[in-house]
Amino acid sequence: MAAIRSCKGLVAIVTGGASGLGRATVERLVKQGASVVIADLPSSDGESVANTIGGNCVFSPTDVSKEADVSAAVAKAKSEFGKLNAAINCAGIGVAMKTYNFKKNAPHPLEDFERVLTVNAVGTFNVIRLSVAEIAQNEPNEDGERGVIINTASVAAFEGQQGQVAYSASKGAIVGMTLPIARDLADKGIRVNTIAPGLFLTPLLMSLPDKVRSFLAKMVPFPQRLGHPDEYAHLVQSIIENPMMNGEVIRIDGAIRMPP
Repeated sequence: MAAIRSCKGLVAIVTGGASGLGRATVERLVKQGASVVIADLPSSDGESVANTIGGNCVFSPTDVSKEADVSAAVAKAKSEFGKLNAAINCAGIGVAMKTYNFKKNAPHPLEDFERVLTVNAVGTFNVIRLSVAEIAQNEPNEDGERGVIINTASVAAFEGQQGQVAYSASKGAIVGMTLPIARDLADKGIRVNTIAPGLFLTPLLMSLPDKVRSFLAKMVPFPQRLGHPDEYAHLVQSIIENPMMNGEVIRIDGAIRMPP
């Protein structure tokens, strides 16, 4: 039986790492002995978060849709920590708009649709394509593995609600790219998986009134509550540590199936 991996000594880039699911992932990985580059927007709290977490964590201002920004984050992982083993894509945005607003006789603004697709789908692919060049330079372990990519989709990829067309399309694209990229990178020993979270206590949900959060929590069959970001981060750790996890999309949602 192959030995279960450890996160100790791992070097990772985490996009969207200054808040929410991304920050929880950064904190967990560092606690497990990894070194992490937080790749988040220049306007984020990335510098402050990195300073709070400590010496095994640095910040690289990053718009995931910009090649130069992502290349700089990859280079920072190499210069600060000597290598790159993993890229974890948590950066994402969303809008709430129907395909057509018949009351206002207005179609969904194309620029908003394009913006969500650019950040979520194009940004995820941009990080993957630029990270794997560095990951592929690693010496393979006994399984021939050199590293791992972990993306973040959403249950909205499968049960998109009204007003979620742009968000669902972007997350569906991430689901759709998982297997072909895993196949593309198999001969280099780089695994690729995607997590599809349900309703989690991210800053967006935390900003909602208590009554709204309580209503949302009751939609989850069990456990009947919103997910904690560290539960997402724990799944990231599990994917990193388990070498047979490859080419898969994993829901983490308390068995929720979203209504229209």
